[in-house]
Amino acid sequence: MSGVGIVMLVHTALDRAEQVARHWIASGCPVVLHVDKNVDGATFRKFRQALASEPLIRFSKRHRCEWGTWGIVAASQSAAAVMLEQFPDVRHVYLSSGSCLPLRPVEELVDYLAARPRTDFIESATTADVPWIVGGLDFERFTLRFPFSWKKHRYLFDRYVDLQRALGIRRRIPAGLVPHMGSQWWCLTRQTLSAILEDPERAVYDAYFQKVWIPDESYFQTLARQYSTNIESRSLTLSKFDFQGKPHIFYDDHLQLLRRSDCFVARKIWPRADRLYQAFLTDSAGAMKKTEPNPGKIDRIFAKAVERRTRGRPGLYMQSRLPASWAVNSVTSNPYSVFQGFSELFEDFETWLARITGSKVHGHLFAPERAELAGGGHMINGALTDRAEIRDYNPQNYLTNLIWNTRGERQCLQFGPRDNQVIRKTFARDPNAQISVISGAWAVPLFRSNQNFTELRREAAKLQQIEASFLNTLRNQETKARVRIWTMAEFIEAPMEPLQTILDELGPLMPRHLSEAPTLVNLDGFGQFLQNLKNQGMHPYLMGDFPVEQGPVNMPKPPRKPYLVRK
Repeated sequence: MSGVGIVMLVHTALDRAEQVARHWIASGCPVVLHVDKNVDGATFRKFRQALASEPLIRFSKRHRCEWGTWGIVAASQSAAAVMLEQFPDVRHVYLSSGSCLPLRPVEELVDYLAARPRTDFIESATTADVPWIVGGLDFERFTLRFPFSWKKHRYLFDRYVDLQRALGIRRRIPAGLVPHMGSQWWCLTRQTLSAILEDPERAVYDAYFQKVWIPDESYFQTLARQYSTNIESRSLTLSKFDFQGKPHIFYDDHLQLLRRSDCFVARKIWPRADRLYQAFLTDSAGAMKKTEPNPGKIDRIFAKAVERRTRGRPGLYMQSRLPASWAVNSVTSNPYSVFQGFSELFEDFETWLARITGSKVHGHLFAPERAELAGGGHMINGALTDRAEIRDYNPQNYLTNLIWNTRGERQCLQFGPRDNQVIRKTFARDPNAQISVISGAWAVPLFRSNQNFTELRREAAKLQQIEASFLNTLRNQETKARVRIWTMAEFIEAPMEPLQTILDELGPLMPRHLSEAPTLVNLDGFGQFLQNLKNQGMHPYLMGDFPVEQGPVNMPKPPRKPYLVRK
Protein backbone atom coordinates (compact mmCIF):
# COMPACT_ATOMS: atom_id res chain seq x y z
CA MET A 1 0.00 0.00 0.00
CA SER A 2 1.26 3.48 -0.87
CA GLY A 3 1.55 6.35 1.58
CA VAL A 4 -1.14 8.42 -0.19
CA GLY A 5 -4.81 8.06 0.70
CA ILE A 6 -7.61 9.43 -1.48
CA VAL A 7 -10.82 10.91 -0.07
CA MET A 8 -13.52 11.15 -2.73
CA LEU A 9 -16.65 13.26 -2.32
CA VAL A 10 -19.20 11.72 -4.68
CA HIS A 11 -22.42 13.48 -5.67
CA THR A 12 -23.39 12.29 -9.16
CA ALA A 13 -22.16 10.00 -11.96
CA LEU A 14 -21.43 7.12 -9.57
CA ASP A 15 -20.29 4.91 -12.44
CA ARG A 16 -17.43 7.30 -13.20
CA ALA A 17 -16.59 7.57 -9.50
CA GLU A 18 -16.31 3.77 -9.34
CA GLN A 19 -14.01 3.77 -12.38
CA VAL A 20 -11.70 6.40 -10.84
CA ALA A 21 -11.71 4.70 -7.43
CA ARG A 22 -10.57 1.44 -9.00
CA HIS A 23 -7.80 3.34 -10.78
CA TRP A 24 -6.51 4.68 -7.46
CA ILE A 25 -6.55 1.35 -5.64
CA ALA A 26 -4.88 -0.40 -8.59
CA SER A 27 -1.78 1.60 -7.68
CA GLY A 28 -2.07 0.82 -3.97
CA CYS A 29 -3.79 4.04 -2.82
CA PRO A 30 -6.58 3.42 -0.30
CA VAL A 31 -9.81 5.27 -1.03
CA VAL A 32 -12.52 6.49 1.35
CA LEU A 33 -15.77 7.40 -0.39
CA HIS A 34 -18.34 9.85 0.88
CA VAL A 35 -21.59 9.63 -1.06
CA ASP A 36 -23.91 12.64 -0.86
CA LYS A 37 -27.03 11.89 1.19
CA ASN A 38 -29.04 13.40 -1.66
CA VAL A 39 -28.29 10.22 -3.65
CA ASP A 40 -31.25 7.85 -3.21
CA GLY A 41 -30.81 4.74 -1.10
CA ALA A 42 -31.16 2.18 -3.89
CA THR A 43 -28.52 3.83 -6.04
CA PHE A 44 -26.16 4.12 -3.08
CA ARG A 45 -26.57 0.47 -2.08
CA LYS A 46 -25.87 -0.67 -5.63
CA PHE A 47 -22.74 1.49 -5.74
CA ARG A 48 -21.51 0.21 -2.37
CA GLN A 49 -22.18 -3.38 -3.32
CA ALA A 50 -20.12 -3.01 -6.52
CA LEU A 51 -17.06 -2.04 -4.45
CA ALA A 52 -17.69 -4.19 -1.37
CA SER A 53 -15.01 -6.75 -2.26
CA GLU A 54 -12.21 -4.17 -2.55
CA PRO A 55 -10.00 -4.22 0.57
CA LEU A 56 -8.61 -0.71 -0.01
CA ILE A 57 -12.02 0.98 -0.23
CA ARG A 58 -14.07 2.29 2.69
CA PHE A 59 -17.26 4.32 3.01
CA SER A 60 -17.80 7.12 5.51
CA LYS A 61 -20.89 8.47 7.25
CA ARG A 62 -23.11 10.27 4.75
CA HIS A 63 -23.98 13.97 4.95
CA ARG A 64 -26.31 16.09 2.87
CA CYS A 65 -24.06 18.27 0.70
CA GLU A 66 -25.15 21.55 -0.81
CA TRP A 67 -22.99 24.25 -2.30
CA GLY A 68 -21.94 26.94 0.16
CA THR A 69 -23.05 25.01 3.28
CA TRP A 70 -21.39 23.10 6.10
CA GLY A 71 -22.28 19.66 4.72
CA ILE A 72 -19.25 19.53 2.42
CA VAL A 73 -16.88 20.21 5.34
CA ALA A 74 -18.63 17.60 7.48
CA ALA A 75 -18.30 15.08 4.65
CA SER A 76 -14.58 15.83 4.34
CA GLN A 77 -14.11 15.47 8.10
CA SER A 78 -15.93 12.14 8.29
CA ALA A 79 -14.08 10.62 5.33
CA ALA A 80 -10.69 11.93 6.52
CA ALA A 81 -11.28 10.47 9.98
CA VAL A 82 -12.00 7.04 8.46
CA MET A 83 -8.84 7.30 6.35
CA LEU A 84 -6.60 8.09 9.35
CA GLU A 85 -8.18 5.36 11.47
CA GLN A 86 -8.39 2.54 8.91
CA PHE A 87 -5.08 3.08 7.08
CA PRO A 88 -2.27 3.92 9.53
CA ASP A 89 0.42 3.82 6.83
CA VAL A 90 -1.03 6.79 4.95
CA ARG A 91 1.22 9.87 5.16
CA HIS A 92 -0.74 12.26 2.90
CA VAL A 93 -4.52 12.51 2.42
CA TYR A 94 -5.62 13.86 -0.95
CA LEU A 95 -9.13 15.33 -1.12
CA SER A 96 -10.88 14.92 -4.48
CA SER A 97 -14.36 14.66 -5.92
CA GLY A 98 -16.18 12.06 -7.97
CA SER A 99 -15.70 14.27 -11.03
CA CYS A 100 -11.91 14.47 -10.60
CA LEU A 101 -9.64 12.62 -12.98
CA PRO A 102 -5.97 11.65 -12.43
CA LEU A 103 -3.89 13.05 -15.31
CA ARG A 104 -0.57 11.40 -14.55
CA PRO A 105 0.38 7.90 -13.38
CA VAL A 106 -0.48 7.51 -9.70
CA GLU A 107 3.09 6.41 -8.98
CA GLU A 108 4.29 9.87 -9.92
CA LEU A 109 1.98 11.47 -7.34
CA VAL A 110 3.12 8.98 -4.71
CA ASP A 111 6.79 9.67 -5.44
CA TYR A 112 6.20 13.43 -5.51
CA LEU A 113 4.59 13.42 -2.06
CA ALA A 114 7.11 10.91 -0.64
CA ALA A 115 9.86 13.40 -1.49
CA ARG A 116 7.95 16.03 0.55
CA PRO A 117 6.83 14.11 3.62
CA ARG A 118 6.12 17.16 5.81
CA THR A 119 4.62 19.48 3.18
CA ASP A 120 0.92 20.40 3.13
CA PHE A 121 -0.49 21.43 -0.23
CA ILE A 122 -3.44 23.71 0.45
CA GLU A 123 -4.27 27.04 -1.09
CA SER A 124 -4.50 29.39 1.86
CA ALA A 125 -4.59 33.19 1.63
CA THR A 126 -6.25 36.00 3.57
CA THR A 127 -9.32 37.64 2.06
CA ALA A 128 -7.29 40.76 1.26
CA ASP A 129 -4.96 38.72 -0.93
CA VAL A 130 -7.39 36.67 -3.04
CA PRO A 131 -8.67 38.06 -6.36
CA TRP A 132 -11.26 35.41 -7.12
CA ILE A 133 -14.05 36.27 -4.64
CA VAL A 134 -17.35 36.56 -6.55
CA GLY A 135 -20.57 37.74 -4.94
CA GLY A 136 -19.63 40.80 -2.92
CA LEU A 137 -18.90 38.99 0.37
CA ASP A 138 -15.24 38.88 1.31
CA PHE A 139 -14.45 39.36 5.01
CA GLU A 140 -18.18 39.58 5.81
CA ARG A 141 -18.49 35.85 5.20
CA PHE A 142 -16.59 35.46 8.50
CA THR A 143 -18.43 38.14 10.51
CA LEU A 144 -22.06 37.54 9.53
CA ARG A 145 -24.26 34.47 9.93
CA PHE A 146 -25.52 32.50 6.95
CA PRO A 147 -28.17 30.01 8.07
CA PHE A 148 -30.02 30.05 4.72
CA SER A 149 -28.99 28.37 1.49
CA TRP A 150 -27.86 30.83 -1.16
CA LYS A 151 -29.13 28.53 -3.94
CA LYS A 152 -32.46 27.38 -2.48
CA HIS A 153 -33.47 30.39 -0.39
CA ARG A 154 -31.85 33.35 -2.13
CA TYR A 155 -34.44 35.85 -0.90
CA LEU A 156 -34.02 34.85 2.76
CA PHE A 157 -30.25 34.78 2.32
CA ASP A 158 -30.15 38.35 0.96
CA ARG A 159 -32.66 39.79 3.42
CA TYR A 160 -30.87 38.26 6.42
CA VAL A 161 -27.57 39.73 5.24
CA ASP A 162 -29.24 43.14 4.85
CA LEU A 163 -30.77 42.87 8.34
CA GLN A 164 -27.42 42.05 9.98
CA ARG A 165 -25.77 44.94 8.19
CA ALA A 166 -28.54 47.34 9.21
CA LEU A 167 -28.35 46.27 12.87
CA GLY A 168 -24.56 46.27 12.90
CA ILE A 169 -24.37 42.62 13.96
CA ARG A 170 -20.85 41.16 13.88
CA ARG A 171 -19.76 37.66 14.86
CA ARG A 172 -16.72 37.15 17.02
CA ILE A 173 -14.00 35.13 15.30
CA PRO A 174 -12.58 32.46 17.67
CA ALA A 175 -9.43 33.62 19.45
CA GLY A 176 -6.22 32.88 17.61
CA LEU A 177 -7.84 32.27 14.21
CA VAL A 178 -6.94 34.36 11.19
CA PRO A 179 -9.45 33.54 8.43
CA HIS A 180 -7.88 32.22 5.22
CA MET A 181 -9.44 31.13 1.96
CA GLY A 182 -8.54 28.93 -0.98
CA SER A 183 -9.46 25.97 -3.13
CA GLN A 184 -11.29 23.20 -1.27
CA TRP A 185 -9.14 20.56 -2.97
CA TRP A 186 -6.19 20.01 -0.64
CA CYS A 187 -3.56 17.40 0.16
CA LEU A 188 -2.60 17.39 3.86
CA THR A 189 -0.09 15.37 5.87
CA ARG A 190 -1.34 12.96 8.51
CA GLN A 191 0.18 15.14 11.20
CA THR A 192 -1.65 18.33 10.14
CA LEU A 193 -4.95 16.62 9.35
CA SER A 194 -5.05 14.69 12.62
CA ALA A 195 -4.23 17.87 14.55
CA ILE A 196 -7.21 19.60 12.94
CA LEU A 197 -9.61 16.70 13.59
CA GLU A 198 -8.41 16.06 17.18
CA ASP A 199 -8.09 19.69 18.29
CA PRO A 200 -9.62 20.22 21.77
CA GLU A 201 -11.25 23.39 20.41
CA ARG A 202 -12.74 21.63 17.41
CA ALA A 203 -16.31 21.95 18.72
CA VAL A 204 -15.85 25.72 18.98
CA TYR A 205 -14.33 25.95 15.52
CA ASP A 206 -17.01 23.76 13.97
CA ALA A 207 -19.81 25.76 15.56
CA TYR A 208 -18.28 28.95 14.20
CA PHE A 209 -17.66 27.71 10.65
CA GLN A 210 -21.11 26.14 10.37
CA LYS A 211 -22.51 29.65 9.87
CA VAL A 212 -19.70 30.90 7.62
CA TRP A 213 -20.55 31.27 3.95
CA ILE A 214 -18.88 28.60 1.75
CA PRO A 215 -16.94 27.05 4.67
CA ASP A 216 -15.33 24.37 2.49
CA GLU A 217 -13.13 27.17 1.07
CA SER A 218 -12.05 28.43 4.50
CA TYR A 219 -12.27 25.74 7.24
CA PHE A 220 -9.21 23.62 6.47
CA GLN A 221 -7.50 26.62 4.85
CA THR A 222 -7.68 28.52 8.15
CA LEU A 223 -6.96 25.68 10.57
CA ALA A 224 -4.02 24.35 8.54
CA ARG A 225 -2.25 27.61 9.40
CA GLN A 226 -2.52 26.67 13.09
CA TYR A 227 -0.66 23.38 12.84
CA SER A 228 1.29 23.00 9.61
CA THR A 229 5.05 23.47 9.71
CA ASN A 230 5.38 23.74 5.91
CA ILE A 231 2.53 24.93 3.71
CA GLU A 232 2.71 25.14 -0.05
CA SER A 233 -0.16 27.54 -0.75
CA ARG A 234 -1.36 25.84 -3.91
CA SER A 235 -3.57 22.97 -4.92
CA LEU A 236 -2.28 19.92 -6.78
CA THR A 237 -5.69 19.72 -8.48
CA LEU A 238 -6.31 21.67 -11.67
CA SER A 239 -9.60 23.54 -11.29
CA LYS A 240 -10.58 26.61 -13.28
CA PHE A 241 -13.47 28.98 -12.72
CA ASP A 242 -15.24 31.45 -14.97
CA PHE A 243 -16.03 35.09 -14.23
CA GLN A 244 -19.20 34.07 -12.34
CA GLY A 245 -17.30 31.71 -10.05
CA LYS A 246 -18.62 28.58 -11.76
CA PRO A 247 -16.17 25.77 -12.51
CA HIS A 248 -15.07 25.14 -16.07
CA ILE A 249 -16.06 21.67 -17.29
CA PHE A 250 -13.54 19.68 -19.31
CA TYR A 251 -14.71 17.77 -22.37
CA ASP A 252 -13.08 15.37 -24.82
CA ASP A 253 -11.64 18.16 -26.94
CA HIS A 254 -9.66 19.39 -23.91
CA LEU A 255 -7.41 16.34 -23.98
CA GLN A 256 -4.26 18.11 -25.19
CA LEU A 257 -4.98 21.07 -22.94
CA LEU A 258 -5.05 18.82 -19.88
CA ARG A 259 -1.85 17.07 -20.94
CA ARG A 260 -0.15 20.44 -21.21
CA SER A 261 -0.98 21.39 -17.60
CA ASP A 262 1.34 18.76 -16.02
CA CYS A 263 -1.07 18.59 -13.07
CA PHE A 264 -1.71 15.39 -11.17
CA VAL A 265 -5.52 15.68 -11.01
CA ALA A 266 -8.12 17.78 -12.81
CA ARG A 267 -11.73 18.66 -12.15
CA LYS A 268 -14.45 19.08 -13.30
CA ILE A 269 -14.66 16.32 -15.94
CA TRP A 270 -17.86 15.81 -17.93
CA PRO A 271 -19.19 12.31 -17.10
CA ARG A 272 -19.58 11.46 -20.81
CA ALA A 273 -16.05 12.48 -21.78
CA ASP A 274 -15.17 8.91 -22.75
CA ARG A 275 -12.00 9.93 -24.54
CA LEU A 276 -10.58 11.64 -21.44
CA TYR A 277 -11.35 8.72 -19.14
CA GLN A 278 -9.89 6.26 -21.62
CA ALA A 279 -6.75 8.31 -22.20
CA PHE A 280 -5.87 9.05 -18.59
CA LEU A 281 -7.09 5.92 -16.81
CA THR A 282 -5.73 3.30 -19.22
CA ASP A 283 -2.77 4.92 -21.03
CA SER A 284 0.05 4.89 -18.49
CA ALA A 285 2.69 4.52 -21.18
CA GLY A 286 1.58 7.68 -22.90
CA ALA A 287 1.30 9.73 -19.73
CA MET A 288 2.97 13.08 -19.29
CA LYS A 289 6.62 13.30 -18.40
CA LYS A 290 7.65 13.74 -14.78
CA THR A 291 7.64 17.44 -14.07
CA GLU A 292 6.40 20.00 -11.58
CA PRO A 293 2.63 20.65 -11.86
CA ASN A 294 2.21 23.90 -13.76
CA PRO A 295 -1.40 24.96 -14.38
CA GLY A 296 -0.05 28.37 -15.39
CA LYS A 297 0.71 26.90 -18.80
CA ILE A 298 -2.97 27.00 -19.68
CA ASP A 299 -3.96 30.08 -17.69
CA ARG A 300 -3.59 32.24 -20.80
CA ILE A 301 -6.12 30.09 -22.67
CA PHE A 302 -8.66 30.32 -19.84
CA ALA A 303 -8.11 34.06 -19.49
CA LYS A 304 -8.79 34.44 -23.20
CA ALA A 305 -11.92 32.32 -22.90
CA VAL A 306 -13.22 34.48 -20.04
CA GLU A 307 -12.49 37.62 -22.04
CA ARG A 308 -14.24 36.22 -25.11
CA ARG A 309 -17.29 35.30 -23.03
CA THR A 310 -17.54 38.59 -21.15
CA ARG A 311 -16.40 41.04 -23.82
CA GLY A 312 -17.03 39.17 -27.05
CA ARG A 313 -15.19 39.88 -30.27
CA PRO A 314 -14.82 43.60 -30.98
CA GLY A 315 -17.57 44.84 -33.24
CA LEU A 316 -19.51 41.55 -33.46
CA TYR A 317 -23.21 41.94 -32.69
CA MET A 318 -25.72 39.19 -33.31
CA GLN A 319 -29.16 38.14 -32.17
CA SER A 320 -27.82 35.38 -29.92
CA ARG A 321 -25.50 37.67 -27.98
CA LEU A 322 -26.03 41.40 -27.51
CA PRO A 323 -23.50 42.43 -24.84
CA ALA A 324 -24.13 45.12 -22.28
CA SER A 325 -22.60 48.49 -23.12
CA TRP A 326 -20.05 48.20 -20.28
CA ALA A 327 -18.78 44.90 -21.70
CA VAL A 328 -18.04 46.24 -25.18
CA ASN A 329 -14.35 46.98 -25.66
CA SER A 330 -14.82 48.46 -29.11
CA VAL A 331 -17.96 49.52 -30.93
CA THR A 332 -16.81 48.21 -34.32
CA SER A 333 -14.39 45.58 -35.50
CA ASN A 334 -12.18 47.58 -37.89
CA PRO A 335 -11.10 51.16 -38.62
CA TYR A 336 -13.31 53.27 -40.88
CA SER A 337 -13.50 56.92 -41.94
CA VAL A 338 -16.27 59.48 -41.58
CA PHE A 339 -16.19 62.64 -43.71
CA GLN A 340 -18.36 65.66 -43.00
CA GLY A 341 -18.47 68.54 -45.45
CA PHE A 342 -16.23 67.01 -48.14
CA SER A 343 -18.91 65.86 -50.58
CA GLU A 344 -20.52 69.30 -50.25
CA LEU A 345 -17.28 71.14 -50.98
CA PHE A 346 -15.97 68.94 -53.80
CA GLU A 347 -17.80 67.97 -56.99
CA ASP A 348 -16.54 64.39 -57.20
CA PHE A 349 -15.14 63.63 -53.75
CA GLU A 350 -16.55 60.11 -53.35
CA THR A 351 -15.38 58.96 -56.80
CA TRP A 352 -11.98 60.57 -56.31
CA LEU A 353 -11.44 59.03 -52.86
CA ALA A 354 -12.42 55.55 -54.08
CA ARG A 355 -10.05 55.84 -57.04
CA ILE A 356 -7.10 57.16 -55.02
CA THR A 357 -7.40 54.85 -51.98
CA GLY A 358 -9.18 51.75 -53.27
CA SER A 359 -11.56 51.99 -50.28
CA LYS A 360 -15.27 51.36 -50.33
CA VAL A 361 -16.67 54.90 -50.31
CA HIS A 362 -20.32 55.37 -49.41
CA GLY A 363 -22.42 58.49 -49.68
CA HIS A 364 -24.47 59.73 -46.75
CA LEU A 365 -25.05 56.39 -45.09
CA PHE A 366 -27.52 57.91 -42.63
CA ALA A 367 -29.38 60.21 -45.02
CA PRO A 368 -33.09 60.53 -44.15
CA GLU A 369 -34.33 59.07 -47.45
CA ARG A 370 -32.08 55.99 -47.69
CA ALA A 371 -28.62 54.67 -46.92
CA GLU A 372 -26.49 55.85 -49.83
CA LEU A 373 -24.42 52.70 -50.29
CA ALA A 374 -21.32 52.74 -52.46
CA GLY A 375 -22.02 52.67 -56.18
CA GLY A 376 -25.71 53.40 -55.62
CA GLY A 377 -26.39 49.81 -54.56
CA HIS A 378 -29.47 48.73 -52.65
CA MET A 379 -27.77 46.00 -50.58
CA ILE A 380 -24.32 45.24 -49.20
CA ASN A 381 -22.52 42.32 -47.50
CA GLY A 382 -24.62 40.58 -44.87
CA ALA A 383 -27.87 41.47 -46.66
CA LEU A 384 -27.82 44.98 -45.23
CA THR A 385 -30.37 46.99 -47.14
CA ASP A 386 -30.45 50.69 -47.99
CA ARG A 387 -33.96 51.10 -46.56
CA ALA A 388 -34.04 53.93 -44.03
CA GLU A 389 -36.72 52.39 -41.81
CA ILE A 390 -34.66 49.22 -41.30
CA ARG A 391 -31.43 51.16 -40.76
CA ASP A 392 -33.04 53.54 -38.28
CA TYR A 393 -34.48 50.71 -36.17
CA ASN A 394 -31.01 50.43 -34.63
CA PRO A 395 -28.47 52.74 -36.33
CA GLN A 396 -25.54 51.57 -34.18
CA ASN A 397 -26.07 47.92 -35.03
CA TYR A 398 -26.45 48.85 -38.69
CA LEU A 399 -23.03 50.49 -38.59
CA THR A 400 -21.33 47.73 -36.61
CA ASN A 401 -22.75 45.02 -38.85
CA LEU A 402 -21.66 46.88 -41.97
CA ILE A 403 -18.09 47.21 -40.65
CA TRP A 404 -18.03 43.56 -39.50
CA ASN A 405 -19.43 42.20 -42.78
CA THR A 406 -16.88 44.13 -44.86
CA ARG A 407 -13.77 43.20 -42.86
CA GLY A 408 -10.62 43.53 -44.91
CA GLU A 409 -11.89 46.50 -46.93
CA ARG A 410 -11.68 50.05 -45.59
CA GLN A 411 -15.10 51.69 -45.35
CA CYS A 412 -15.58 55.45 -45.81
CA LEU A 413 -18.87 57.27 -45.42
CA GLN A 414 -20.23 60.79 -45.59
CA PHE A 415 -22.06 62.45 -42.74
CA GLY A 416 -23.70 65.80 -42.16
CA PRO A 417 -26.22 67.76 -40.12
CA ARG A 418 -29.05 66.67 -42.47
CA ASP A 419 -28.47 63.00 -41.57
CA ASN A 420 -29.87 60.93 -38.71
CA GLN A 421 -27.98 62.32 -35.71
CA VAL A 422 -28.62 59.35 -33.41
CA ILE A 423 -25.41 57.73 -34.69
CA ARG A 424 -23.05 60.57 -33.81
CA LYS A 425 -22.45 59.46 -30.20
CA THR A 426 -21.51 56.05 -31.56
CA PHE A 427 -18.98 57.69 -33.86
CA ALA A 428 -17.51 59.70 -31.00
CA ARG A 429 -16.99 56.80 -28.59
CA ASP A 430 -15.60 54.39 -31.19
CA PRO A 431 -11.77 54.24 -31.26
CA ASN A 432 -11.99 52.73 -34.75
CA ALA A 433 -13.60 55.87 -36.16
CA GLN A 434 -11.49 58.44 -38.03
CA ILE A 435 -13.62 61.58 -38.31
CA SER A 436 -12.72 64.51 -40.57
CA VAL A 437 -14.94 67.58 -40.49
CA ILE A 438 -15.03 70.75 -42.59
CA SER A 439 -17.28 72.87 -40.42
CA GLY A 440 -19.76 75.08 -42.17
CA ALA A 441 -19.63 73.24 -45.51
CA TRP A 442 -23.33 72.43 -45.14
CA ALA A 443 -23.95 76.02 -46.33
CA VAL A 444 -22.61 75.27 -49.84
CA PRO A 445 -25.69 73.29 -51.03
CA LEU A 446 -27.88 76.10 -49.64
CA PHE A 447 -25.82 78.64 -51.53
CA ARG A 448 -26.18 76.67 -54.77
CA SER A 449 -29.90 76.03 -54.35
CA ASN A 450 -32.71 78.19 -55.70
CA GLN A 451 -34.85 78.50 -52.60
CA ASN A 452 -36.38 81.60 -51.12
CA PHE A 453 -33.90 83.40 -48.90
CA THR A 454 -36.22 83.25 -45.90
CA GLU A 455 -36.28 79.45 -46.15
CA LEU A 456 -32.51 79.38 -46.64
CA ARG A 457 -31.98 81.44 -43.50
CA ARG A 458 -34.24 79.17 -41.43
CA GLU A 459 -32.53 76.03 -42.78
CA ALA A 460 -29.05 77.49 -42.22
CA ALA A 461 -29.83 78.27 -38.59
CA LYS A 462 -31.09 74.71 -38.03
CA LEU A 463 -28.11 73.03 -39.71
CA GLN A 464 -25.59 75.21 -37.87
CA GLN A 465 -27.14 74.35 -34.53
CA ILE A 466 -26.99 70.62 -35.31
CA GLU A 467 -23.36 70.77 -36.46
CA ALA A 468 -22.31 72.87 -33.46
CA SER A 469 -23.74 70.19 -31.16
CA PHE A 470 -21.87 67.48 -33.06
CA LEU A 471 -18.60 69.41 -32.80
CA ASN A 472 -19.08 69.77 -29.06
CA THR A 473 -19.51 66.00 -28.84
CA LEU A 474 -16.32 65.42 -30.83
CA ARG A 475 -14.37 67.82 -28.60
CA ASN A 476 -15.54 66.12 -25.43
CA GLN A 477 -12.71 64.60 -23.37
CA GLU A 478 -14.48 61.21 -23.42
CA THR A 479 -14.36 61.01 -27.22
CA LYS A 480 -12.28 58.05 -28.38
CA ALA A 481 -12.44 58.60 -32.13
CA ARG A 482 -9.57 60.24 -34.00
CA VAL A 483 -10.92 63.65 -34.93
CA ARG A 484 -9.72 66.42 -37.26
CA ILE A 485 -11.72 69.61 -37.66
CA TRP A 486 -11.12 72.47 -40.10
CA THR A 487 -13.24 75.52 -40.66
CA MET A 488 -14.29 75.90 -44.26
CA ALA A 489 -12.27 79.12 -44.57
CA GLU A 490 -8.97 77.55 -43.47
CA PHE A 491 -9.57 74.39 -45.50
CA ILE A 492 -10.09 76.05 -48.88
CA GLU A 493 -7.15 78.36 -48.29
CA ALA A 494 -4.82 75.39 -48.77
CA PRO A 495 -6.84 72.17 -49.35
CA MET A 496 -3.94 69.95 -50.47
CA GLU A 497 -2.36 69.76 -47.04
CA PRO A 498 -5.44 68.46 -45.15
CA LEU A 499 -6.26 66.09 -48.01
CA GLN A 500 -2.75 64.67 -47.79
CA THR A 501 -3.15 64.29 -44.01
CA ILE A 502 -6.36 62.35 -44.48
CA LEU A 503 -4.79 60.00 -47.01
CA ASP A 504 -1.81 59.41 -44.72
CA GLU A 505 -4.17 58.31 -41.96
CA LEU A 506 -5.94 55.84 -44.23
CA GLY A 507 -2.92 53.57 -44.18
CA PRO A 508 0.64 52.93 -45.34
CA LEU A 509 -0.46 51.90 -48.85
CA MET A 510 -1.73 55.36 -49.66
CA PRO A 511 0.31 57.51 -52.09
CA ARG A 512 3.10 59.38 -50.33
CA HIS A 513 2.52 62.59 -52.30
CA LEU A 514 -0.89 63.65 -53.56
CA SER A 515 -0.74 64.40 -57.28
CA GLU A 516 -4.47 64.61 -58.05
CA ALA A 517 -7.09 66.58 -56.15
CA PRO A 518 -10.89 66.50 -56.35
CA THR A 519 -12.67 69.35 -58.08
CA LEU A 520 -13.67 72.21 -55.79
CA VAL A 521 -17.16 73.56 -56.34
CA ASN A 522 -17.53 77.09 -57.70
CA LEU A 523 -17.66 79.39 -54.67
CA ASP A 524 -17.96 82.69 -56.50
CA GLY A 525 -20.39 84.80 -54.48
CA PHE A 526 -20.34 82.49 -51.46
CA GLY A 527 -18.86 85.19 -49.24
CA GLN A 528 -21.65 87.56 -50.18
CA PHE A 529 -24.18 84.78 -49.46
CA LEU A 530 -22.84 84.50 -45.92
CA GLN A 531 -22.94 88.27 -45.54
CA ASN A 532 -26.58 88.23 -46.62
CA LEU A 533 -27.32 85.70 -43.90
CA LYS A 534 -25.67 88.01 -41.38
CA ASN A 535 -27.67 90.92 -42.69
CA GLN A 536 -30.84 88.92 -42.08
CA GLY A 537 -29.86 88.29 -38.44
CA MET A 538 -28.39 84.77 -38.79
CA HIS A 539 -24.72 84.56 -37.82
CA PRO A 540 -22.91 81.78 -39.79
CA TYR A 541 -19.81 81.44 -37.57
CA LEU A 542 -18.82 77.80 -38.24
CA MET A 543 -17.27 78.64 -41.63
CA GLY A 544 -14.54 80.66 -40.00
CA ASP A 545 -13.43 84.07 -41.20
CA PHE A 546 -14.73 83.83 -44.76
CA PRO A 547 -14.12 86.98 -46.86
CA VAL A 548 -16.98 88.59 -48.73
CA GLU A 549 -14.92 88.51 -51.93
CA GLN A 550 -13.25 85.13 -52.18
CA GLY A 551 -9.97 85.04 -54.11
CA PRO A 552 -8.88 82.08 -56.20
CA VAL A 553 -7.78 79.03 -54.28
CA ASN A 554 -4.06 78.23 -54.41
CA MET A 555 -3.39 81.21 -56.68
CA PRO A 556 -0.29 80.45 -58.78
CA LYS A 557 2.77 82.63 -58.29
CA PRO A 558 3.50 85.20 -61.04
CA PRO A 559 6.13 83.97 -63.53
CA ARG A 560 9.65 85.16 -62.97
CA LYS A 561 11.02 87.70 -65.48
CA PRO A 562 13.57 86.33 -67.93
CA TYR A 563 17.08 87.67 -67.75
CA LEU A 564 20.32 87.24 -69.66
CA VAL A 565 23.66 86.10 -68.34
CA ARG A 566 26.68 87.67 -70.02
CA LYS A 567 29.88 85.69 -70.32
